[in-house]
Amino acid sequence: MILVTGGLGSIGSHIARSLLDLGESVVLTAHRSSGLPAVLADEPAGRVAVEPLDTTDGAAFLDIGARHEITGVVHLAAARHDVPDPVAYLRAESLALLNALTAARRWGVRRFAVASSIAVYAGVGEGPLREDAPLPAVAVHQIPVFKKTAELFAALVGDSAGFDVISLRIGTVWGPLGLPDNPFLALPGLLRAAVRGEHPEARPRVHTDDTTDLCFVKDCGGAIALLVLADRLGHRTYNVSSGRSARFGDVADAINALLPGAGINLPSGRTPGRPPGGPPRHHPAAGRHRIPARLRHRTLRGGLRRLAPEP
Repeated sequence: MILVTGGLGSIGSHIARSLLDLGESVVLTAHRSSGLPAVLADEPAGRVAVEPLDTTDGAAFLDIGARHEITGVVHLAAARHDVPDPVAYLRAESLALLNALTAARRWGVRRFAVASSIAVYAGVGEGPLREDAPLPAVAVHQIPVFKKTAELFAALVGDSAGFDVISLRIGTVWGPLGLPDNPFLALPGLLRAAVRGEHPEARPRVHTDDTTDLCFVKDCGGAIALLVLADRLGHRTYNVSSGRSARFGDVADAINALLPGAGINLPSGRTPGRPPGGPPRHHPAAGRHRIPARLRHRTLRGGLRRLAPEP
């Protein structure tokens, strides 16, 4: 069974869905909720287990292995991004990761995947973001600070214990079960405001030429599942994203076409001070599993059609 911490969230549940579709069974942990989302409903008994877990509790983490035969771990669970004290944030995140690595070592897993972020590229500059690019030693936000160190912690422990480690530099993910008020992405807020008919001033403020990577959550989950189950991998760090930049002007056009009367009219140009960025480049999964083209470029309008009916 593959353990997915934070497995009932948007990304975690879609990783689980893809793992199930590939023939694996899963154990999903959650700190608060325990109900399965619709994407995981109606699975036969024994294929999906939900375990309540505070990831900072090392004993509780290890106990999961007494109830399930864990062969791989995907560590997604994270502290709240808005914890105001960076010391408290880093302590919680570090303890959770070390507990996950301790459990993986005790259980003798084959592969450990740790969720990183394309935010680690902050300061790299304009252009495609390659996994082999040197990362500047900058501390622009507590999340990329921890993610950089998490990659090193996991690699060190994995090499010592003898299990594979892959760092998943996850891009800007959107789709079902995502946060409608995501502070790092304007798309969900724009769509929600359009569905509700909210005044333009209540909508996230972005400009037409602002760009971001937009990775639909089903594609993200599918790609990570393939990486976790691949026979062999040629690399240990992977960008998990669409691999191309999307203009928010195109996002607004797609929402307006889907919801006539939405009236999303963004300011032209680029938001002052916003970095230009660039599309992440990828290492394809090696071995018999390769990330198929259908996973890479799910259309923006197709994804929006899935979400538009939600209030």
